[in-house]
Amino acid sequence: MIKGILGKKIGMTQIFLENGDLVPVTVIEATPNVVLQKKTVETDGYNAVQLGFDHKRENLANKPDKGHAKKANTTPKRFISEIRDVNIEEYEIGQEVKVDIFESGNIVDVTGISKGKGFQGAIKRHGQSRGPMTHGSRYHRGPGSMGTIAPNRVFKSKELPGRMGGEKVTIQNLEIVKVDPERNIILIKGNVPGPRKSYVKIKTAIKSVN
Repeated sequence: MIKGILGKKIGMTQIFLENGDLVPVTVIEATPNVVLQKKTVETDGYNAVQLGFDHKRENLANKPDKGHAKKANTTPKRFISEIRDVNIEEYEIGQEVKVDIFESGNIVDVTGISKGKGFQGAIKRHGQSRGPMTHGSRYHRGPGSMGTIAPNRVFKSKELPGRMGGEKVTIQNLEIVKVDPERNIILIKGNVPGPRKSYVKIKTAIKSVN
């Protein structure tokens, strides 16, 4: 069954395993989440729990935020997201979800917002090859041909320069190396999307669910 938690990316470090291997890990701080809402097939068409993470100051919360949080007897939250296909029976509104729902060796999917790169060219944005830099070449780092002459237009999906990054990204099948319930920390092998202090969602890997 799917389970998940919301957290904040603290950064990366490395730790030694018991067998002596040095492993790069991402540190995720996941202070107790609060169940804000339960969604069921009967009322919403699917099963999910809505979790809230990270306290929001009172003056930053609007009336709907405060009212929604009050139903769960908690404060407004900065990051709210749903975990779908969970066992609804295990959750109650206002309940806290802690890092100990996971343990070392679990395989998870991590979703976050990738780092924003701003406006970038076709080479960096799409990995295109550059043209010759000498011998009279007039094509260096440009996007290349815009297509055939006949339609007199550029086709959709043509890879062109533009805004890069800042998109929702999910990295699948990452291994949890260590869970520290006392400090509300999860160590995940490898890297996860987003810059430091960005919010991420950790849930059981879809491909590992039977």
